[in-house]
Amino acid sequence: MGAKLAPSSVWAVLRSHDIEPAPRRSGLTWAEFLRAQATTVLACDFFTVGTVLLQRLYAPFFIEVGTRTVYLSGVTANPVGEWVAQQARNLSARLSGRSQAVKYLVRDRGTKFTASFEEVFRSDGAKVIKTPVRSPRANAFAERFVGTARRECLDRLLIFSSRHLEQVLTAYVGHYNEHRPHRSLGQRSPQQETGPAPVSLVYPGRLRRRDRLGGLVHEYELAV
Repeated sequence: MGAKLAPSSVWAVLRSHDIEPAPRRSGLTWAEFLRAQATTVLACDFFTVGTVLLQRLYAPFFIEVGTRTVYLSGVTANPVGEWVAQQARNLSARLSGRSQAVKYLVRDRGTKFTASFEEVFRSDGAKVIKTPVRSPRANAFAERFVGTARRECLDRLLIFSSRHLEQVLTAYVGHYNEHRPHRSLGQRSPQQETGPAPVSLVYPGRLRRRDRLGGLVHEYELAV
């Protein structure tokens, strides 16, 4: 046609039609990759919580993408690289008996994740995947858990110390793993094998309530 176009013009046209650059068009998208590899993907992130004494606390955690099971890894006010790497070693020991080995670890580009942290997972045969800069949606499963824990628990409590925060998070993670229903799991909790009973079989007199965190979280189950 005789018209000259700059590379930026071509990029803008493709971008406006949601067309990726040529090398990426035939490959899996990030969402498709996570769905295909969910049972072998582990994501990690940090809670950042301020106390009433104006101290900033950090709590690293890991979440299995396939089952949504969360592993809390302690609380500290000084998350130096060696401490974070030790939490990775502790998790590696906990997961050593898994039937399905972890193949991928998804993390952000925070400086708290050092080379020694990554080496723990590489020695177990896992590949560490770093999310793009300022792209929280790339680590959506971990970010979603942080948001859920804040809305249902941390935003409703005053935290006084690292020990207090660890007790609160341990109780909430127990609720999240053992009882809280997940829509993506068919209303099951991560560690529950079967779904809830049909509504027609549930009668108010057969329900039992268990409170956690002083009544902040309620759990309901059928009385035996």
